[in-house]
Amino acid sequence: MQSLREGRWFKLICGASFQHLPAIRNLTLAYALAGADCVDVAADPAVIHAAKEGLAAAATLGCDRLPWLMVSFNDGEDPHFRKAVFDPARCPTDCPRPCEAICPAQAITFDRPTEGYSGGYSGVIESRCYGCGRCLPLCPIQQITTQSTTITPEMIPSLLAQVDALEIHTQVGRLAEFQQLWRAIAPVAHQLKLVAISCPDGDGLIDYLRSLYQHISPEDHPLPCPVIWQTDGRPMSGDIGAGATRATVKLGQKVLAAGLPGYVQLAGGTNHHTVPKLRALGLLSEESTLGDSQRDRSAHRAEAQRQPAAATYIAGVAYGSYARVLLSPILDQLDAIAAPRLADVPPACQEGDNVQAFPDFAHTAHTPQGADGSLAHLEQHPDLLAQAVARAIALVSQLKPSQVGSALTPAADGRLLEAESAASQQHTSRHLPAVEPVLLKPG
Repeated sequence: MQSLREGRWFKLICGASFQHLPAIRNLTLAYALAGADCVDVAADPAVIHAAKEGLAAAATLGCDRLPWLMVSFNDGEDPHFRKAVFDPARCPTDCPRPCEAICPAQAITFDRPTEGYSGGYSGVIESRCYGCGRCLPLCPIQQITTQSTTITPEMIPSLLAQVDALEIHTQVGRLAEFQQLWRAIAPVAHQLKLVAISCPDGDGLIDYLRSLYQHISPEDHPLPCPVIWQTDGRPMSGDIGAGATRATVKLGQKVLAAGLPGYVQLAGGTNHHTVPKLRALGLLSEESTLGDSQRDRSAHRAEAQRQPAAATYIAGVAYGSYARVLLSPILDQLDAIAAPRLADVPPACQEGDNVQAFPDFAHTAHTPQGADGSLAHLEQHPDLLAQAVARAIALVSQLKPSQVGSALTPAADGRLLEAESAASQQHTSRHLPAVEPVLLKPG
């Protein structure tokens, strides 16, 4: 909450339909240690559990300020809640497979061993796909389509009981659908610490957002928690290039100028160019660069007002595809370590038919949904953990310049440094390729 008030809010978006459990667990761990304020995951019990495992691992390593856990719902068709599908048997044998090359999540594969599947597998690895849609126009025979994922109203109470916050994806013109979804949320809304509403631009956007606020927080029954307006400028595009951030900054300016109650947070196209651009435009709070003593006083003054009447600066930034891609080389190395052991797992155990029948492999088995094994735990490989946290800090510190690593106790921070030093001196038979350092600078 203090980060929101001071314009230092950092959210990691794991993806509303991303269900690769080992990646979710380890992304959550690394960004929690780096000081993230929130982790947004799919509304899936297995995904929530994986994220909580990552948070628990961070706490074990000394993280004394764990991020809030958020799930995302949608009130209708939305690109964040879909997965690509196609029949690999229809693919021409001479196809150059542009879909496989373009996929940022490595979710499309042909004839290669894949976790959760015995033997070679071709097609879309469902747990990895997060619906970016980049493969759709590239298929030479135009056979790739999408399949939407939805939740039922009956699932909502149990899902929200496991998390701290909720994000609702909507679009201009869907007020009736939003109201129907909110009817299922309202009875348990008092349990939440935060409600975020994500909406792309459109004709009548501001009037639509005002209508949503009046519905969820009427004067006679105000919402008991703050609201974030998430400006979804260019969905799932932050890893494409520097220009992707322009749309979300422009949309953020538009929503900010409307003076809606609550906080404004960017998403959709965010990357390492986003914060420098916000700073250049004067859209960040001066408190985001204050020293600790000044920050404490400003937070105390704001304590009495949980939700501002209107935001005067961008309160934070959510990073999705860019934040994930930033750590993907390290997570790929982790997969490379686990893969040889996975190859020894009996097929029946790999496919999740009866893990208990194979006790020797219980910790390394992967279910079709992608459940992780102990060899895929980032904290068990201190050299990779140190590299992952360093990369995460490089991004988080743009919003929290004087709080790098602030989520760690001094002792825990020392343990990470010791682990990195020990890893550099360790000589094993397994030689992994080095991960190049990431240098982020304004502009």
